[in-house]
Amino acid sequence: MGDAPDHQRLAAEVLGIKGAPPELARRLVAQALVLEDRRDEWRRAGERICRDAPATPAVYLLKDATDHPLYVGKAINLRRRLRAHFSGRRWRAIRPELARIADVEWLEVGSELEALLREAEWIHERRPAVNVQVGEPDLAARDIPRALVRDVLVIAPSVEEDSVELVGARVDGECTIQRTRRDGADLAVHAQRVMRVFRSRLRRDIEGPALAPIVFSWLARRGINATRLDPHDVRDARELRTRLAALLRDERLFRERLEQC
Repeated sequence: MGDAPDHQRLAAEVLGIKGAPPELARRLVAQALVLEDRRDEWRRAGERICRDAPATPAVYLLKDATDHPLYVGKAINLRRRLRAHFSGRRWRAIRPELARIADVEWLEVGSELEALLREAEWIHERRPAVNVQVGEPDLAARDIPRALVRDVLVIAPSVEEDSVELVGARVDGECTIQRTRRDGADLAVHAQRVMRVFRSRLRRDIEGPALAPIVFSWLARRGINATRLDPHDVRDARELRTRLAALLRDERLFRERLEQC
C-alpha cells in the first residue's frame, strides 16, 4: 500500500465501508489485516474443537488462548453448532473477538429448560465479551400469563438416564436445580432441600442470578406440557417425596411428557 496508504479508499473497496473518517478507516483496515493473519490458526482451532465435541445437547463456552471467555451458547447438537461457528462463510463477517477462539468448555444437559438456565448462569458468571445479555432476566419484559407466575417445581429429564432434574422457581426470582435418581434412593434428602427453597419467607442469600423468569417463560411456550407440581399443595417434605416418587415410577408419564421437554 506504500508509505501513505489511502485507508478510506481501502475501507470502501475492500471492506465495503464507505465514508468512514480517516482514523476509523485506518483502524478498520488494520483490524482486517490482523484478522486475515489469524484465519489459518482459527481454522485449525475449529477443526480440533469440533472433532472432540459430542453430538449431544449442551451449553458451551468459547475461550481464547488465555482462557478469557468470549461467548456462551447452547445447542441441541454441540458438534453441529460448533461447526457452524467455524464455517467458511462465518469468517467473512466474524467479530474480532471470535477470531481469537482457541478452546471450548461445555456441559452436557438433559433438556431445553436446563440448557436455558445453565446458559444464563454461565453468562452471568463468566461475563463473555461477545454476549449481549449479561444482566438478570427481567420478568416485566417477558410476555407471560399471570397464572404461570407462581412458585413451581418442574420435573425435567437429566443427562443421566437414571435421574431427573427438579427445577424449582419462586415468584421472587430464585431458581434451583436438584438432580435426583428416579429409583428414589436419594429422594428423601432432596425433597427436604426443595421444600426449604419454597417454605422460606425471605429470598435466601444466593450467589447466582434470579433465573425464575426463564422458567415461567419456558412453561408458557415450549414447556406447556411439562410435568410440574405446586410446592404449596403438599404439607411437608414427606408428602412431596411421596408425590415425586409416584411420578417417577410412572414410565408412561416419563416417556410421553418428560422426554418432550
